Amino acid sequence: MSKGTITRSRIVETALRAASVDGIEGITLGKVAADVGMSKSGLFAHFDSKEALQVDVLNAAAEKFTQVVVAPALAAPRGEPRLRALFEHWLQWEQHESLPGGCVFMHAAAELDDRPGPARDALVVQQQRWLEMLARSVRLTIEAGHFRSDVDPDLFAFQLFGVVLSYYHCARLLRDPLAKTRAIGAFDVLVAGARSSTHT
Repeated sequence: MSKGTITRSRIVETALRAASVDGIEGITLGKVAADVGMSKSGLFAHFDSKEALQVDVLNAAAEKFTQVVVAPALAAPRGEPRLRALFEHWLQWEQHESLPGGCVFMHAAAELDDRPGPARDALVVQQQRWLEMLARSVRLTIEAGHFRSDVDPDLFAFQLFGVVLSYYHCARLLRDPLAKTRAIGAFDVLVAGARSSTHT
C-alpha cells in the first residue's frame, strides 16, 4: 500500500469519526486536516472538495458496516438464524468503536434527505442496497421453510428498518434504558407473525 493510499485512508477514518459526532455536514477540511496532523493544502492533495470527502466517508462507512454487521451474520445458518444475526449485529453497529457519536447513516439521512448531490446519491444507493439485502434474507427464510410463503419480503424489511430506527431514536435521543429490550421484543413479534406453522 502506497504512502498516499495510507494517508488517504487515515483522512477518511478521521472524518468518519467526526461525521459520527458532528454529522456529515459537520465535516470541515480544516478540522480534519488538523486532526490528521497535516496542512489544509496537504489534505487538498487528496480531496479537492468537502463533498468528495463526504462521499468517501459514506463509502468507508458502508464497507465498515459490511465488516461489522453483514459478514459475521453470513456465518449463521440460512433462514431465521441468519436474519436474526443480521438484526443483532445491526443493533450493535451504532456502538462500534469507530462511531463515537453513533450511526453515521442515521445522521446523514436527517441532513441529506432534501439536499441533492453526490453525498445524498451515495447514501440513497447504500440504504437501498441494505433494504434489498434484508428483503433477500427474508426470501431465503421463506425458502428455508421458516417463514410462510405469503410473507411479503419487502414489507418485512420495511418494518424491520422501522424497528431499528425506533431503537436508535429512543436509545440516542431519549436515552431510554429499555430501548434495546423493546427493539428485540418488536423483532420477535415481527418474526413470530411471519413464521410457518411447521417452524416454531
